[in-house]
Amino acid sequence: MIDNALKTKEMPKFMSSKSNPYELKIFSGSANRELSTEIANYLGGPLGDLKINKFSDDEIYVQIGESVRGKDVYIIQPTCTPANEHLMELMILIDAFKRGSCHDITAVIPYFGYARQDRKSHGREAITAKLVADLLATAGADRVITVELHAGQIQGFFNMPMDNLSTTSVMLEYIVNKNLQDIVVVSPDVGGVSRARAFAKKLNAPIAIIDKRRPEHNKAEVMNMIGEVAGKTAILFDDMIDTAGTICAGAQCLYDNGAKEIYAMCTHGILSGPAIERLNNAPIKEVIITNSIPMTEKRKHHNMDKFKVLSLAKLLGDAINCIDKKGSMSELFD
Repeated sequence: MIDNALKTKEMPKFMSSKSNPYELKIFSGSANRELSTEIANYLGGPLGDLKINKFSDDEIYVQIGESVRGKDVYIIQPTCTPANEHLMELMILIDAFKRGSCHDITAVIPYFGYARQDRKSHGREAITAKLVADLLATAGADRVITVELHAGQIQGFFNMPMDNLSTTSVMLEYIVNKNLQDIVVVSPDVGGVSRARAFAKKLNAPIAIIDKRRPEHNKAEVMNMIGEVAGKTAILFDDMIDTAGTICAGAQCLYDNGAKEIYAMCTHGILSGPAIERLNNAPIKEVIITNSIPMTEKRKHHNMDKFKVLSLAKLLGDAINCIDKKGSMSELFD
């Protein structure tokens, strides 16, 4: 899909403009080099030269292989599994570029880890989303770009410019091209209603809500179905799939209530533990995710014929281009 778009649309130029005299440089951490390469190719230039190694005790070593003095640097690094390692690597990368006298450092984090702990729901809990925001600022980041934060209010944790991009346009294009009939967009829980409603509005489709309870982490129990799904094509729409307990329980609930076909659609395919096996066994026709998290290793060990992975290269490339050219980001938030 992205390749076809590139053939019909002029690619952004991977260079500075008169409005921004600082040369643009894109570097990739080790978390998702495939996506980083796609973004650089879309923008028409190579990834920057970067060496990332480990000492024998697993300490991370970073060395920038080219001059970055006075440059606008974009570091692409989702903080996916292993989350702690990739997060620490990102902090070290930012510090290295800061000490290399960059003009501006933007952390592009397609999947922002630790976002699920965004408030205290019980006593004596940490708010890790705020902690990570503070760590990024302390390391030296000047701006952050994320994709589909678990909760929109996390944007308020940052004391720097930050852009939380929506994947609605990417998802919408794919669904429209499938020409599905009698669609109902389903939120797998009450917390995702606003996200599902916005997507349903684009499709001019009704919504339904699955009322669930979560007795403990990574465990969900479906209680009630709110809305009409019988005889309809149901699209379960969420921001992430982790162990797939919620999405599979929701799919079974839709099946039991007479849904004709069931699609699961989310931005971040974490797919930890038994997730892939659960999704393959669930009454779901297709699981649609993006490449915010790399799927290469998972494909080596699992049957993923049911999965469709959409690329975020154009979305993130357009965001970088807008910032570099001092343009408007409004279209990317729509």
